Amino acid sequence: MTADPGEGPHVRQLLGAYVLDALTAGETRAVCRHLQYCDHCAADYVEVAEAVSLLALLSEEDLLE
Repeated sequence: MTADPGEGPHVRQLLGAYVLDALTAGETRAVCRHLQYCDHCAADYVEVAEAVSLLALLSEEDLLE
């Protein structure tokens, strides 16, 4: 993996949709490939995935409060 945030386009904007499986097949492949080589985006992916997991624990009543 590289740790240089200046190399090529990053995928941070797509991570939410990637975690929710809401990207096209081509976008999914591009994000997956990028995450294999970019430490910064991979770390952001972990944070987004954890946040989505926590949201799944909320009930409808929790959201109304």
